[in-house]
Amino acid sequence: MGLKEAYLEKREAELHVWDAEIRLLEAKAAKFKAEATIQYYEDLRSLRAKRNAAHKKLHELRLASNKAWNTIKVGLENAWLDLKGGLKSAAAKLK
Repeated sequence: MGLKEAYLEKREAELHVWDAEIRLLEAKAAKFKAEATIQYYEDLRSLRAKRNAAHKKLHELRLASNKAWNTIKVGLENAWLDLKGGLKSAAAKLK
């Protein structure tokens, strides 16, 4: 085998190794993408639950007597802050 052939064989072997490394990186990227998608949908599920809790508390407040209004208002404020914080957190993850 001549110098040229040995050089070409070496470079082809390196390319095969790099091809394998690229495939591995592509697989890892696909995994990260899938994990990010899963997290995105989990965050959305959580936000929907928080939104539903806020809607429920708002409805309770509408139906509340004047005596119970302040007590229910505290629950609504807590649900509101929870939803607001969740929205900010989810939006920050998407930036």
